[in-house]
Amino acid sequence: MSIFDPLRAAGHRLVALSKSVARLEESVAFVREAVGRIEGRQVAANSAATLRDAEFKVTSQWGEDGILQFLLRRVAVARPVFVEFGVETYIEANTRFLLTNHGWSGLVIDGSETNVSSIRRDPIYWRHNLKAVCALVTRENINELITSAGLSGEIGLLSVDIDGNDYWVWEAINVIEPTLVVVEYNALFGPTRAVSVPYDSAFVRTEKHHSNLYYGASLAALVGLGERKGYALVGTNSAGNNAFFVRCDRLPAGLPELDAVAGFTPRSFREGRDANGKLTFLCAEEEAAVALSLPLVEV
Repeated sequence: MSIFDPLRAAGHRLVALSKSVARLEESVAFVREAVGRIEGRQVAANSAATLRDAEFKVTSQWGEDGILQFLLRRVAVARPVFVEFGVETYIEANTRFLLTNHGWSGLVIDGSETNVSSIRRDPIYWRHNLKAVCALVTRENINELITSAGLSGEIGLLSVDIDGNDYWVWEAINVIEPTLVVVEYNALFGPTRAVSVPYDSAFVRTEKHHSNLYYGASLAALVGLGERKGYALVGTNSAGNNAFFVRCDRLPAGLPELDAVAGFTPRSFREGRDANGKLTFLCAEEEAAVALSLPLVEV
């Protein structure tokens, strides 16, 4: 027996194990989607009255999947296409359930080549009409990134979550006209001030301040921007970090427009960190004090 035989055997076992894990992960994904379809039918049958009533998670971080199902039952979408950026490996995203369960197509963008390579290896990449692009999204390049992917004009959904220049990038987008927009807001800035972090094309949340609390824009800032772009705020999620907008020409009569104060939800989670990167578990008021002590721009 060769001295390499045990190594070869171990290698074969490792390959077999990797394949088994991949099959298990795929099975779990199918189960999640099946449960999501069931939850969607239950929410529809129970006639959820608000976005919060409709929340459920399939592949979104919080309850965005359910909220989008709620909105799509009420808002007419002419073109089932999405653009989402800040998706990491796309395992957890606002648009994945639309892709796999509803047959939507779209563009996802992330700044990590490792993440984008992972998306392209995912079975969904050949099963569905998805394009993954590696790029650090800025207000200077976002329109070219979208048009280079073959998209322009009417689309169904834009989802913005880049933990930094969210306000400035949404402001810059002019080559697509999404019916729905989901944008992350920083609830630590409060419900009334219209503020954002200053624009920096190289903004990296963890590098800007060790606290991990300094990023994005307030809800009031996004509501004001939405109004200028022709969008109405219709609600926020219960976690207090995502705002949902509907284009005004598609806003149904039964879905009221909200101002920033009425639509505001304080954040339900704590993610502040010390200089060593450890969670500090500060209360909301303490986290807000940190975020508000850093440079902000009135918009």
